[in-house]
Amino acid sequence: MRLEGKRALITGAGSGIGRALAIEASRLGMTVALCGRRAEPLHATFAEMKPSGHLRLRGDVTVPAVRRGIRDYLWREWGSLDVLVNNAGLVPVGPLSCTTDDELERVMLTNVVAPLALSREMLPLLRRAGTSRIVNVGSVLGDIPYPLFAAYSASKFAVRGLSIAMRRELKPYGIGVTYAAPRATKTGASDAMSQLVEPLQMRLDDPYSVASRIWRAVGQDLDSVYAKGPERLFVLAQRLLPKIVDRAISTQMLDERVRDYLKKTHEAARSRNVVHPARANGREPKL
Repeated sequence: MRLEGKRALITGAGSGIGRALAIEASRLGMTVALCGRRAEPLHATFAEMKPSGHLRLRGDVTVPAVRRGIRDYLWREWGSLDVLVNNAGLVPVGPLSCTTDDELERVMLTNVVAPLALSREMLPLLRRAGTSRIVNVGSVLGDIPYPLFAAYSASKFAVRGLSIAMRRELKPYGIGVTYAAPRATKTGASDAMSQLVEPLQMRLDDPYSVASRIWRAVGQDLDSVYAKGPERLFVLAQRLLPKIVDRAISTQMLDERVRDYLKKTHEAARSRNVVHPARANGREPKL
C-alpha cells in the first residue's frame, strides 16, 4: 500500500504509540482522524503534525454510541477509510490476586471488545476504499504470557487471535490486517511498571521507532510486525520449547526487587479492601 495520500483513523492518538503513529503518518503524507478520550492530549498531538486536513474526534471507543458516531462522521467527511489503527489500550500491572472485577472488565472491554466492534463499524468505509488495511496493536506479551501481566497478556493473545481471524475473513473484500507486537515502550503506561523494568530485564523502545516500524509494515502489506531483538527468539521458544521460557521467568520472579514490589502491592490492595477468596472463611491469605 502506498501511504501517501491515504486516510487513517487512529485510536488512542493522544499519547504514547498512538501519538507517534499520528505524527509519523502526517510526515508520510497521510490524512489522519485522531481519536481519544481527552481533548488536551489530542490537541497536543495535532499541534505536532504536518497540516493536511486532519480531524480530531474526542470519545471513548468502548462506548457503542461513540463508535457509531465516528463511523457516521467519517462517512460524511471522507466517504471511505484506507487504514484503521486499533491502538487504544490499557496496560494493567500487578498480581492477579489484587485485581478487581472492574479492572478485569475494563481491560477486556478496551483491549479486545472495542477493536473488534470498531472494526465492524468501519467495514463499510474500508470496503469502499477498495484496498484498505486494519492495524491491531498488540504486544509481545500476546505471545509470551508474563506473570504480573495476566489480564494484559490475555487481552493481547485475544488481539492476536482476532487479527488472524479477521485477516482470513476480510481478505476477499480487499481488506488486509496487520498485527503489530511491540515490546515495552516508553509511554505514560510504562510508569506503572517502572519497578519491574530492571528485574524483568525489559527493554523500553521509543514510541516513534515503534510507529515507524508499524507504518513500514503497513506500506509493505505485512501480516505482522514484531520488535527486533531477543524477544523474537523468545517468541519462537515459547511456541516450541516453553519450559525454557518458564525457567527464565521463574528466575526473574525470584529477584528481591520483584518480591519487594509484590509486598507493597499486596499492602496497597489491603488498604483498598480488595477481597481475597480466603477471607470468606475468616482466614487471611499468606503472601
